[in-house]
Amino acid sequence: MSDTNPDAGFVSLVSAGPGDPELLTLKAARRLAEADVVLFDDLASGPVLDQAGPQAELIAVGKRAGRPSARQEHVNQLLVQYAQAGCRVVRLKSGDAGIFGRLEEELIALTEAGIPFEIVPGVTSASAAAAAAGVPLTRRLTARRVQFITGADVTGTLPQDINWAAIADPAVTTVVFMGQRSFPQLAEGLRAHGLPGDTPALFAEAVGHPGQRLLRTTIDGLARELRGAAVTNPGLIMFGPLAFHHQVPQD
Repeated sequence: MSDTNPDAGFVSLVSAGPGDPELLTLKAARRLAEADVVLFDDLASGPVLDQAGPQAELIAVGKRAGRPSARQEHVNQLLVQYAQAGCRVVRLKSGDAGIFGRLEEELIALTEAGIPFEIVPGVTSASAAAAAAGVPLTRRLTARRVQFITGADVTGTLPQDINWAAIADPAVTTVVFMGQRSFPQLAEGLRAHGLPGDTPALFAEAVGHPGQRLLRTTIDGLARELRGAAVTNPGLIMFGPLAFHHQVPQD
């Protein structure tokens, strides 16, 4: 990239996948092995960090809802400081870094500081959850589109500018990230906009980790399950016509 500092190190923004180290890309594993410093999220820790070389300094910078977390400005500062010191830096993010991972803020900080960088894509937790459940995300006649949405805005509550027509479309697979707390409210909105309460839903908890749990239910059933429940593990919600099909009929 242009306008970079020729004396700076290099930052690799690496996608860790859902947590299973076997789902890392070869490039991601290579960057971890070569790194001088690894700044990692909570959800990109555990066995994935075993891929880092013995020379790597490991620094936790994870952000979890409702828990003490590193401020994004501090993470940006660390990326710039280590790179300016000439280090090979890996910023390890869970899932795919480009999906609800605050990637853009880090890219802006690196660009403004003239730090060269690369983005290493990875397996999103949506794909991993669908694979674990044995379902596809799309089908030509009944699930023509897949959409990723967030169930939490910057305040941790349900966003107010939801495109209800899009997410209440019965021919779409919708994947909700960070939606455990807000899903009961989201389900009310879905029903109010015409999506039946018996629409299939899948709740995938701790995907790619030893404690993985899959709950196959409906929108109404999942809303009851999550109402008032304590959030202890990361969870992903999928609803639509394919959410818990075991056998896919021929088109």
